[in-house]
Amino acid sequence: MPTSAPRLVEVADRCWVARHPFLDVNAGVVAGERGLLLVDTLFSEDALRLLLEDVRGLGAGEVVAAVNTHAHFDHCLGNAALPEAYDAPVLLAHEEAWRSLREDPDGLRSDGLAHADGAARRDEIAASRVLAPGDAFSSARALDLGDRLVEVVHPGRGHTAGDAVVLVQDADLLFAGDLVEESGPPGFGPDCFPLAWPAALELMTGLVREQVVVVPGHGAPVDRDFLLEQRGDIGRVAETIRDLAGRGVPGSEALAAADWPYPPEALTHAVSRGYAHLPRSARSLPLL
Repeated sequence: MPTSAPRLVEVADRCWVARHPFLDVNAGVVAGERGLLLVDTLFSEDALRLLLEDVRGLGAGEVVAAVNTHAHFDHCLGNAALPEAYDAPVLLAHEEAWRSLREDPDGLRSDGLAHADGAARRDEIAASRVLAPGDAFSSARALDLGDRLVEVVHPGRGHTAGDAVVLVQDADLLFAGDLVEESGPPGFGPDCFPLAWPAALELMTGLVREQVVVVPGHGAPVDRDFLLEQRGDIGRVAETIRDLAGRGVPGSEALAAADWPYPPEALTHAVSRGYAHLPRSARSLPLL
């Protein structure tokens, strides 16, 4: 079995991050008097089981709730192992993520298999059951951990339609999911919303203070300056798409027609999705 438990590192008061070498993906733990909140469940049931062994080693209580930051396999395919380990924990996601997990479980697992880094990983992912959260929210939800409130917020569409961020205000900590990535370019995938993404980051910036620690979906924790820089770069992607389409540059030529803040190969879906989302009034012919 290829999975090993990543080490839990405390990055703020009673808040830990587990950074897994597979895809450099993060999961988080927040402790309160009533128990623990888990942020994302990694990419397989085995991966979550091993992580939960380390969580128990913290001696900080039992997991009473978990949040999926979005409906991609590397953040939620461990869900089914959670109710096996704890008595009726709350499992929460944005309503769009909840819908995606319910309507396309095969697609979730297929995506995982496509990213597997060997036969053992494929077996591990294939054996994982898809479990949709039992609870969903539309804009925001507060989770009471006894001595601290944790806010779960949908800042808008960006990486997916159903992104959620987790704000621990008293610890100045933000779990950003894949709306922020440190170890590579932001994930402009086939379900992204590149034109709306900058506004989501703008809202997130308004939620936090100068000293915030931001935990990205992938990579090392970052600060508010990194968040602002990534907001600017993703904003450039959106504005470049609008400019090119407004000048009638075909989508098939867009990547070669401008200077982008990220490698063009990382922006294929950003361009196609961005062009598709533009209102007709923002486009000039020809666009084929």
